[in-house]
Amino acid sequence: MVKIGDKVRFLNAVGGGIVRQITKDIAMVEEDDGFETPILIHECVVIEPASSQKSSDTRKQSNIVPVEIIPEIKKEETPVLEISGGDRLNLSLAFVPDDIKKLNDTQFNCYLINDSNYYVFFSYSVHEKDLWKTRYAGLIEPNLKLHVEAFGHEHLNDIERVCVQYVAFKKNKGFALKNPASVEHRIDTVKFYKLHSFKTNDYFDEEAIIYPIVHNDVPEQNIRIPATELEHAMKSKIRQDNSAKRKTTSEHAAQPSAILEIDLHIEELLDTTAGMDSADILRYQLDTFRKVLEENKRNKGQKIVFIHGKGDGVLRKAILNELNTKYKNYYHQDASFREYGFGATMVTIR
Repeated sequence: MVKIGDKVRFLNAVGGGIVRQITKDIAMVEEDDGFETPILIHECVVIEPASSQKSSDTRKQSNIVPVEIIPEIKKEETPVLEISGGDRLNLSLAFVPDDIKKLNDTQFNCYLINDSNYYVFFSYSVHEKDLWKTRYAGLIEPNLKLHVEAFGHEHLNDIERVCVQYVAFKKNKGFALKNPASVEHRIDTVKFYKLHSFKTNDYFDEEAIIYPIVHNDVPEQNIRIPATELEHAMKSKIRQDNSAKRKTTSEHAAQPSAILEIDLHIEELLDTTAGMDSADILRYQLDTFRKVLEENKRNKGQKIVFIHGKGDGVLRKAILNELNTKYKNYYHQDASFREYGFGATMVTIR
């Protein structure tokens, strides 16, 4: 007898399927295409009763092997190996040339050195157009050195003022607090052309220029006068000036500053010119000329003698071109013939 759920085939036609509904002597059979076909019950032949299908399904389910869920194992951090004396914070900025034998044609690498048992969050910034620009920010682990950036000679002027800001801490253990700080350095980029500027050190096999950031917990800060003290001193000076007897302008005429002499002969500026052609030498001399003027631009009345030599006049012409185009507000003339011959130009800042 045909029952709902039986799997049947048709007696007098091709096809078959599973019985889904029975009404009197008509069975609704669902075929493989999903459609239900009405057919007389006596024309259906049962090939698999519904009861055997359920037991087969049960056997299939009983053969399913449960998958064991393996919990994720959290990796533990490797403990930091601390060194004796490392609980005092010591940070330095180091500059290392790729090839110290070719200082005039090599790249330089900047590193932050963490010589302490502390993790340090830090940022490394350079001064550009009255603002600061971050060149690197990140975390340095204890007792390691970290490569911060690489640059060539064409970008030396970009690092004339650098700043390192830092916060120190330890992980998973108690520690003594270290005050966050911001340390600025003025980088003398002329040193990058001089072999003797690079010194042997404890951190690199190569010689390097090293600027301390913090030494034994004490930041290397420029001396700064608090604003309140500065204001007090200025007011005190004003009171003294007002109470003093005024003198004539001639009595108070500013005395001219001592003449500043800058020798631009390349052998006075560099230890070696190996690898430099005449264009490189002239470029370096003009960079030095511009730097001196920039450093003295606020010293009104300052007289600066640039000794360039007579030679073929290339450097002299280049200096005069700079003065006539970029530094028109400065007065210039040939320096004293008795002292310098025809090989010097005197510039007056005004």
